[in-house]
Amino acid sequence: MRTKLDELLELIRPQRVVEETFNRANEAINTFLIRVAQIRDWDQFCLCMVSFLRHVDGRTLRLRGPVGTDEFLWQRCVRILQRIYGGSGEKTAFEMARTGNEGGLRKVLTAVAMHLAEDYSRSEIAGRVSAYWESLSVAEQMDATSEYLAKYGHLLPSELTEGSAARIRANFPKVLEEHPRMVQRLGRVGR
Repeated sequence: MRTKLDELLELIRPQRVVEETFNRANEAINTFLIRVAQIRDWDQFCLCMVSFLRHVDGRTLRLRGPVGTDEFLWQRCVRILQRIYGGSGEKTAFEMARTGNEGGLRKVLTAVAMHLAEDYSRSEIAGRVSAYWESLSVAEQMDATSEYLAKYGHLLPSELTEGSAARIRANFPKVLEEHPRMVQRLGRVGR
């Protein structure tokens, strides 16, 4: 008989959340029309990035229409580019797009799409884990943790599972959030 934990783990399995999200982001990269290989004008770069972000959001999140103003989307782009390339990320990305160096505009767009896919898949997993965890009573939470340790404890580092596995029990929602990535990493072993 399937338990609530089994149902959650099925909902957040890597093929369902992580890989599908990255596949949609890749589709967005491949379907975004770039008219030039290099962008030499700052305003043109800003418009391209806003348009791309809107396109990626639409494809990855399956939105029916545009969300946010150009200014709002540009500010999001700046934050994303700074996370990818550091404090002056938007300037670094513009230089790459302007010169064509280090992969140029295509590399910038790919980095943004992959960053968004990572954020979106993590958010979806965290939301599903949170809804699951909050729906359980304290006794059910304890039982779910024990069930997880019985089924998957052998995959976890021994220092986390020794004794009563107190660190796992204390941070179980975080363990669940990392479960799809752990399964994905293990699936790559031996390839």
